[in-house]
Amino acid sequence: MNVFGYASQSAKEVLAPYRFERREPRPDDVVVEILYCGVCHSDLHHVRNDWGRGVYPMVPGHEIIGRVMKVGGDVTRFKPGDHVGVGCMVDSCRHCTACDQGLEQYCQEVPTYTYNSVDRHDHMPTYGGYSERIVVSDAFVLKVPEGLDLKGAAPLLCAGITTWSPLRHWKVKKGSKVAVVGLGGLGHMALKLSKALGADVTLITRSPGKEQDARRLGAGNVVLSTDEGQMAAVKGQFELIIDTVPYVHDLNPYIPLLSLNGTLVLVGFLGGLEPMLNTVPLIMGRKSVAGSVIGGIPETQELLDFCGKHGITSDIEVINIQDINEAYERMLKSDVKYRFVIDMASLKT
Repeated sequence: MNVFGYASQSAKEVLAPYRFERREPRPDDVVVEILYCGVCHSDLHHVRNDWGRGVYPMVPGHEIIGRVMKVGGDVTRFKPGDHVGVGCMVDSCRHCTACDQGLEQYCQEVPTYTYNSVDRHDHMPTYGGYSERIVVSDAFVLKVPEGLDLKGAAPLLCAGITTWSPLRHWKVKKGSKVAVVGLGGLGHMALKLSKALGADVTLITRSPGKEQDARRLGAGNVVLSTDEGQMAAVKGQFELIIDTVPYVHDLNPYIPLLSLNGTLVLVGFLGGLEPMLNTVPLIMGRKSVAGSVIGGIPETQELLDFCGKHGITSDIEVINIQDINEAYERMLKSDVKYRFVIDMASLKT
């Protein structure tokens, strides 16, 4: 299947128009016309090979909202015309301990990612959502609730599920005390989802001037991490702190803010910690530092259904595909509130 999209040919090159081949549909496949694709910070990292795993040519994009064009003979859950989503994974081993629990993101044989990966069956490279169409096994296709804004729903497939998964795992509910570190693509979703779950949610930020936006998004309180007095005032308060910061930073100031048995969960940064973590406040309060990555297919469908019920979508700026390289530069400067979404109709202009 010949498909048109945008790709990078190397870590040094910008994204540009590119034609490539996708596999012909299998009996369990869904062919999806891509309507919108969110722009994730990890797209930029992959394209520029910041993590050293780039395979080129690379077509990024794993926050995909589209319309079903065709289904294979074994597919019963979807039909042509359905609005669907495709997130960060398009397959997994489907038989390991993690997959058996619906936690395909932790597949012990490694998931097949939506792009920059290799198909488990025909060994073709996978290409992402900056393109016209995608072919995905029905087991990794998600139903978009009726009435949910399609453009704003796209980032739910990564930014949304990345913050939803820890909220569910650590059983956040009405009255839970939650803090969110950082107000960006992940942070703004964490605020919205925590608030909708009934939590008492606080934003912790280094940047003054974010209070009005944070409160609009669901924060009941805003704490400046650079203000010792404000940080001392919330010592021991939070059952869960979701850290969305995507770069190296000191975790030690946040540990004292945890309550007994509290957890600081990292969802934004991949890499080594600096400086060394002080274990004294961990030991003295049975506190934990944990990590979490996206979510499994059942959990992602749960998120979409929850967002459909509560009318939750991402705050977005819609762009044309021709503006993607400029969007990457703006993203590096945090010049977006809070997620870029590509209108894929622009591929035809």
